[in-house]
Amino acid sequence: QVQLVESGGGLVQAGGSLRLSCAASGRTFTSYSMGWFRQAPGKEREFVAAIRWSSGTTYYADSVKGRFTISRDNAKNTVYLQMNSLKPEDTAVYYCAADSTNKATIVHLYDYWGQGTQVTVSS
Repeated sequence: QVQLVESGGGLVQAGGSLRLSCAASGRTFTSYSMGWFRQAPGKEREFVAAIRWSSGTTYYADSVKGRFTISRDNAKNTVYLQMNSLKPEDTAVYYCAADSTNKATIVHLYDYWGQGTQVTVSS
């Protein structure tokens, strides 16, 4: 059974940093893409960042490029999202997800989702 468990969310002031973690279990993810998405109240879920597990190739939404960094730790089967220079508009529930097609940036191709972790950035 695939499980994705996010952690690391919280309340931070604008300009601050947070690191989200996604612990993945239940299968081998080396052929997968792993992504982070977010959903703010009243808005659709949007792509934030993704990484192809085998190659380490990364992708970012324009809104977070240069501020967020996605990475993975093979030994721990964990994906991270380092978020720096946070802005109030980054406030959302952040979700980790796994894509078996390895396309990386297409939301509807992601097969497995975590429960989400709240990130709140105060101004």
